[in-house]
Amino acid sequence: MISKNKLKELSKYKTAKFCDEDNVFVVEGSKMCVEALKSDFEITTICATEDWYIENRTLIRKKVSPENIYEVNDNDLERITTMKTPNKVWMLLNRPTTSPIANAQSKLTLVLDKIQDPGNMGTIIRICDWYGIRNIVCTPDTASCYNPKVVQASMGGIFRTNITYTDIETFIDQNNNMPIYGAVLDGENICTMPLDDKEAILIIGNESKGISQIIQQKITHKIMIPNIGGTCESLNASVATGIICHEFMKRLI
Repeated sequence: MISKNKLKELSKYKTAKFCDEDNVFVVEGSKMCVEALKSDFEITTICATEDWYIENRTLIRKKVSPENIYEVNDNDLERITTMKTPNKVWMLLNRPTTSPIANAQSKLTLVLDKIQDPGNMGTIIRICDWYGIRNIVCTPDTASCYNPKVVQASMGGIFRTNITYTDIETFIDQNNNMPIYGAVLDGENICTMPLDDKEAILIIGNESKGISQIIQQKITHKIMIPNIGGTCESLNASVATGIICHEFMKRLI
């Protein structure tokens, strides 16, 4: 069982400030927590209902020491959850130390310029996971990949994708030997242009403002998704990312 003091201690992680200070993040729900158990991420605390623990005890015992596992009920979970409805299990994980970006291990590197909506961010991570794109480079003001909404929307992709926050202008300059593709309104039709580079960088811009002007100057190949209907002003950032990644990966595989 879990004490009231421990619940109070863990409840502070509903606030991003304390997660940032302690360099941790929260994962909730059965599917996502099973993904966490199968990952290389370090789990510091598990709060789970008895039935969930019994169902997953083999995985749990391989990852987490008994003293860091707490049996809880629905009322306990309501004290610490970030979700509207608690779902059997809550975990606290250490954030990994940033690993070097290895472009040679990924045909396509995705660069995100000020993507701010957590739902878009999480879905983009999920898209990258689907297409085997393992490196995502973000501006510092892009939504945190450890935001609970991002973690949930990633559907496990957070555990299989190397996400780095850095100055992307510097990153692009350091990799200027690679073609730089950018999604802009006046670009070339991605459906008909050749995409035969073995490695490339793809830049996706902010939901409303697009790619910043200074970064646009770095683009070597401007691309766009044709607006066949001619009525909609723009596409959702994650939808656009999915379409563009599909066009790239179907020609690179």
